[in-house]
Amino acid sequence: MTESVSPKVSNGGERVCTLTASAIADLVGGELRGEPDTLIDSVAPLGRAQRNHISFFADGRYASALESCSAGVLLVTPQLADAAPTVPSRVVVAKPPEALLSILPLLYPVKEKSPAIHPTSRIGRGAHVGAGVSLDEYAVIGAGAVIGDNVWIGSHSVVGDGVSVGTESRLFPHVTIYPGSAIGSRVILHSGVRVGSDGFGYVFSKGVHAKIPHVGRCIIGDDVEIGANTTIDRGSIDDTTIGSGTKIDNLVQIGHNVSVGRLCLIMAQVGIAGSARIGDGCVLAGQAGLGGHNTVGDGARIGGQSGVFGNVPAGEVWSGYPARPHRESLRATGALFKIAGMMKRLEKLLDERNGA
Repeated sequence: MTESVSPKVSNGGERVCTLTASAIADLVGGELRGEPDTLIDSVAPLGRAQRNHISFFADGRYASALESCSAGVLLVTPQLADAAPTVPSRVVVAKPPEALLSILPLLYPVKEKSPAIHPTSRIGRGAHVGAGVSLDEYAVIGAGAVIGDNVWIGSHSVVGDGVSVGTESRLFPHVTIYPGSAIGSRVILHSGVRVGSDGFGYVFSKGVHAKIPHVGRCIIGDDVEIGANTTIDRGSIDDTTIGSGTKIDNLVQIGHNVSVGRLCLIMAQVGIAGSARIGDGCVLAGQAGLGGHNTVGDGARIGGQSGVFGNVPAGEVWSGYPARPHRESLRATGALFKIAGMMKRLEKLLDERNGA
């Protein structure tokens, strides 16, 4: 294995590797078909892959892309293994995209960060900063905050008073964590994330919209990743919580008192209104909107652009506006599309009747 994995230096000075087809097969536990010594140094999609690239083929719908594929190594499912005979080396695995996860860190190693606290950063009174922490230019740590070991906080990020950030977490530049928040370990917050801001809560009183003070917390579990420009409000009198292992895309809004379970996937531009409850293992597709105080059961899936105004049972797939069970939504949409044709036929019948 060591003879088949060779480090080299790219034009940018970063360390990369070349891998042989046989080394890749060993790494992913796949069956090698073709040349064992084919060398690759990067990954590319089927349509533009060249001899030095590895690519993958897991869905027959992309078979047309094989016509222009010149990849050196191809990860392929057993069912499609014979569809690319011109590729010099095929590695047959059950789940090619999953196998790629073992290869990418070798081809694109993460550049190691040497712990350093930049002189322009600011650390508040009583804050605790752990070992191996990096604070980039103009990072601000509030009074009484607790920063765990090996945390990396990017430029112009602000960690509010009393906030805790768990070990090995990464805050990219321009992240803001308000007081009253707690961030778990190995959390990734991308640029523009705002955690713990006040929720949208008002009571109409004496002719004005009186703001409800928000005194709850915002708690982010371990191994959570939150995409750029996503906002998560603190609770009003309850807590807003994001369960461990959940991954949240860019441009998501999560309101006050919301509870999101473990291992959920929440895609771009989803909006979750206050006090909603999302169970474990749920998937919310892009631009879905969830009304306040509703519950989505464990393992449920919500289709893109759905409008959820009621509770969704565990394990079900809902879609549409208003959201309903997916098959029912498809039937309703199909019926809607038939209306235009039905109206034309009805008008024709009326014309014939009037003419008679």
